[in-house]
Amino acid sequence: MPKPNVILILADDMGFADLGCTGSEIRTPNIDALAKNGVLLTVMYNCARCCPTRASLLTGLYPHNAGVGHMGAKLGTPAYQGFLRNDSATIAEHLRPAGYRTLMSGKWHVAGDFGARDVDSWRVGDVDHPTPRQRGFDRFYGILDGATHFFSPHYMLEDDNRVQVFPDDFYFTDAITDKAIGMIEESVADEMPFFLYLAHTAPHWPLHAHPEDIARYEGVYNKGWDKSRTARHERMNGLGLFQTGWEISPRDKEVHPWETEENTDWEARKMATYAAMVDRMDQSIGTLIAALKRLGQFDNTLILFLSDNGGCAEFMAEDGWAKFYPDTTHDGRHIEKGNRPDIMPGDALTYQSYDKPWANVSNAPFRMFKHYVHEGGISTPLVAHWPKGFEPATSAHAACHVVDILPTILEATGASYLSELGGHEIQPIQGESLLGLLKGVDWSREQPIFFEHEGNAAVRMGQFKLVRLQGQDWELYDIEADRTELHNLAGRNAPLEAALVQQYTDWAEKIGVVDWEVVEPLLMRAWGLATVDG
Repeated sequence: MPKPNVILILADDMGFADLGCTGSEIRTPNIDALAKNGVLLTVMYNCARCCPTRASLLTGLYPHNAGVGHMGAKLGTPAYQGFLRNDSATIAEHLRPAGYRTLMSGKWHVAGDFGARDVDSWRVGDVDHPTPRQRGFDRFYGILDGATHFFSPHYMLEDDNRVQVFPDDFYFTDAITDKAIGMIEESVADEMPFFLYLAHTAPHWPLHAHPEDIARYEGVYNKGWDKSRTARHERMNGLGLFQTGWEISPRDKEVHPWETEENTDWEARKMATYAAMVDRMDQSIGTLIAALKRLGQFDNTLILFLSDNGGCAEFMAEDGWAKFYPDTTHDGRHIEKGNRPDIMPGDALTYQSYDKPWANVSNAPFRMFKHYVHEGGISTPLVAHWPKGFEPATSAHAACHVVDILPTILEATGASYLSELGGHEIQPIQGESLLGLLKGVDWSREQPIFFEHEGNAAVRMGQFKLVRLQGQDWELYDIEADRTELHNLAGRNAPLEAALVQQYTDWAEKIGVVDWEVVEPLLMRAWGLATVDG
């Protein structure tokens, strides 16, 4: 059999429950079909935040080992340098020597901080701001930093050249897919196997979508977040999605009941726009699949789809995250920023987020959100599809982590893990291949899974998970019996708890985790903030 192609698709800030195949009312027929005709892994973990997950996914290393222990700010140690370390290698760098054309379209976000407003001062491609082309990709189209205006991006590259002209019908999700298909067509014409990393910004804020996509969800969310969340949980149970019909976690304590919400039309429109963004991403994946079939490449292409973290509870304030982005579109129109109930979200002249109540729906039935390492922040479905590689199967429930993606791809392609690159010794791989699991072999991860972000920490070993919020006591859960983390077992099994604490402490010391009390003031100075707002 010829070498398989590989397509790795990453959604941005999409919660576990946002797909049809995981209980959502959002239309995702193309992703659902990949799951139905492939394998759905229900216990795939990410790193709780955009660029730590992307760094880990690309390198097969934990974020700190890859250089992105927090985000893009350079904070003084190799674990917190904010961009990919030279003693790590990306999937593209491993696959290139094996004869693969390496393609990327979408969001990079593993290349330091840029400062989105003053784009003309960006130091793109220097040692602290490496581009995909400097880290193994033959082709690149997309953005370098963490978010962008979907209709009017502030800074984009195509290969090594800045893109500054955008057609009137430009929409980022559509554009990166169209470019990716063109890259694939070139690879097929050259008879080269390809690796495509399709890194979406959808459905990350700002809430921007095509009017016809938003219209599809008009009225769907008028029932509110409480009923929407319950309905998703019921559909999950009806699908037999999980090993156990876990209780749904209560509405987040900072979220008020829908019945007390004053701006119901605006709130429903926010979620309708978010749903439209997911819907359009699925449509674009359908376009990509159609192209693979037209080119005769679908059956021998390993497609992997997942999300970089749980649903995002960040509130879009004009003086918060929004201030890092331009106030006008590329054609000079003024953008009204912030979550203002007097302005309906969705079009190019708005800049809003869907906020904590709807993120609580996205993460059903779990607790917490992006940033946190309770299940709501770190859980993503992984959809895997490869007709010539493995048979369709029911959901698999073994615990996995994004560090496992790179070794899975290497095993599928027969490529070797590099021990040296550019004169630098590469760290040993930290993930484990999932290919056996995808082929239906009785598989379980040999090593514990670790998490740390902003002092939020966890270790998952077997069925148990030790987890804490920054500055608070450890909690202990039997995740197989209680994945919604409602029944804290801390204090009931002292030997197990002590062993897990020691596992985490040893790992954190080894990889260079720095206490959040030390990191936070460094970060505030780097970002020029009085407080860190999310």
